[in-house]
Amino acid sequence: MNNQRYNLIGVMGWPVMHSRSPMMHNYWFDQTGLPGRYVYLPLPPRRLPAALHALPALNFAGCNLTIPHKLQAMEIVDEVDDVARKIGAISCVVVRKDGSLWGTNNDWLGFLGNLKQSAPHWRGDAGPATVIGAGGGSRAVCHALLTEGALEVRLVNRSPERAEKLAHDIGGPITVLPWDKRHAALEGAATVVNATSLGMVGQPPLDLQLDALGRDTVVADIIYTPLITPFLAAARARGNITAGGLGMLLHQGPPAWKLWFDLTPTVTPELRAIMEASIAGNA
Repeated sequence: MNNQRYNLIGVMGWPVMHSRSPMMHNYWFDQTGLPGRYVYLPLPPRRLPAALHALPALNFAGCNLTIPHKLQAMEIVDEVDDVARKIGAISCVVVRKDGSLWGTNNDWLGFLGNLKQSAPHWRGDAGPATVIGAGGGSRAVCHALLTEGALEVRLVNRSPERAEKLAHDIGGPITVLPWDKRHAALEGAATVVNATSLGMVGQPPLDLQLDALGRDTVVADIIYTPLITPFLAAARARGNITAGGLGMLLHQGPPAWKLWFDLTPTVTPELRAIMEASIAGNA
């Protein structure tokens, strides 16, 4: 590692100034002593091609992508790995030594890292998994669960067509269930995940009855505003181990650093506390 280089990375989105990613990555710059900064890159979609192609000239090691760029960027970078193609979106771009752009998706690694830290006993093959929602976040979640050996993923979504397409693209033992079967889909599930935006600040809560939820079921949400969604609060009240969405954001960072800088920073309790305080409006 040439420490004379000032290492630049950032997050491209539109809008993007709400992202907590700079806080997290700049914490790691401070902790590792690596000279550099992680910056906001607010870009409307029409400017995405020019911005991505400018990364090598500006000495960026790469960038993260958030809404609405994760799909469009797949057609702009030089190479996309198999995982990102299966998930159908890229979240991380790496500038290779020859200046070419390589895209991957670390969201599924963030989900797994969070789940394993929140519930150390968790195993993908412990029983069926129930996933609510069939958007981009759900694609990453389903890929993660199947990679960890889930024998059945029960996928529930308001639009069955979207869920069927996800099942086809991801492959594996995914069973699509109609929306009105979502309550019953919790029966016997070892893992239950809300992969919708329901419960997010400004959105109505997820309408899901937890009567069939097992005592040992691990319950996760990919939302991190608020830190504890009504869905997670209800699961906690029943005694279930829960994993909030902030951990998914935190744990997708180290794999990106490994790709960008060949370093693996640590998700420390201090970092989580800083992020939680910011989200709660205390910093």
